[in-house]
Amino acid sequence: MSGIYIHIPFCKQACHYCDFHFSTSMKKKEDMVLALIDEIQLRKDEFGDEQVETIYFGGGTPSVLTVDEIQVLIDAVYENFNVTESPEITLEANPDDLDDDTIIQLANSPVNRLSIGIQSFFEEDLKLMNRAHNAMEAKRCLQTATQYFDNISLDLIYGMPNMSNEKWLQNVQTALSFGVPHISSYALTVEPKTALKKLIEKKVVEAPKDEVAQEHFLVLIEELEKNGFIHYELSNFGKPDYFSKNNTAYWLGKKYIGIGPSAHSYNGKERSWNIANNTLYLKAIQENNLPNEIEVLTKTDRYNEYIMTGLRTIWGVSLKRVEFEYGERYLLYLLEQSKKYIHSEHLQIEADVLTTTKKGKFLSDGIASDLFLLNLE
Repeated sequence: MSGIYIHIPFCKQACHYCDFHFSTSMKKKEDMVLALIDEIQLRKDEFGDEQVETIYFGGGTPSVLTVDEIQVLIDAVYENFNVTESPEITLEANPDDLDDDTIIQLANSPVNRLSIGIQSFFEEDLKLMNRAHNAMEAKRCLQTATQYFDNISLDLIYGMPNMSNEKWLQNVQTALSFGVPHISSYALTVEPKTALKKLIEKKVVEAPKDEVAQEHFLVLIEELEKNGFIHYELSNFGKPDYFSKNNTAYWLGKKYIGIGPSAHSYNGKERSWNIANNTLYLKAIQENNLPNEIEVLTKTDRYNEYIMTGLRTIWGVSLKRVEFEYGERYLLYLLEQSKKYIHSEHLQIEADVLTTTKKGKFLSDGIASDLFLLNLE
């Protein structure tokens, strides 16, 4: 099974922490929709006969599109690819775009999963992040969306400056009160060239602290697991049967095509990415060219990616797969590098699968990087 990701590079305003590719000008929105359709057509042969199991609208803010625009993009995927009978079709959306009428229209469209960018239920947090919605809109849209959609995920951000564990717990409990079956939660990170970075440098905002984020992370795990959620990936929690099929496919190394400016693709051996510039993207597509760069992944690259994604998930890293796909030298290296983390109880091996322990989950990315191999090939 494969997936189609469609990047919608527009936002009403720039969140202070965001470093994704987007424009706050909507002038080229109609041209962009047409270009996305053209790119879908240009790439129709890349999957061969493989079925598309997921269609994911990310961004940016996909909910700035009209429901009709979303529909024509879905139609283009169906016209050019072999889509499975019941695909997961996800739309990332912001609360301020989800009024009652829009939610009802979406519920009557092929979209069957909403991923709503709540981030916080506290007004002061939303203002600090420069979110386009307020706390009342966050709650109102969830009240309506849960009436029309069974499969809803919401995003929360932890590690906010000056946020106590008690306040963070309130955020989590408020999310749970709406009965959503999936929650994605991320630590507030300070990326280069973002407004948040500048605000911290000017001492307008206090820098987030790792120890606060780690405490929030543990509160999050405890509260969600207590309420029947499975912590199936570092940042993702789902009720049984509600894991994100789209994201799970990424972590399990399945193929996907990224449509739109800055979108990435992966075919098992190569990774490619489109130019992160709306004007240049539009120009290239209008000339029937794909404005992308391609990187051929070495065996070591693929091993490193498997370690990184595997340790973030409940499926872990299969030692048998490492030996079969990469060879004995890779396996021996992995086992040797893992020893200190097994001894410190950050990693464990059960049934020939290497996974992070509860103690090691928050540190999984750092641990994975220490297991990377740089020079075997």
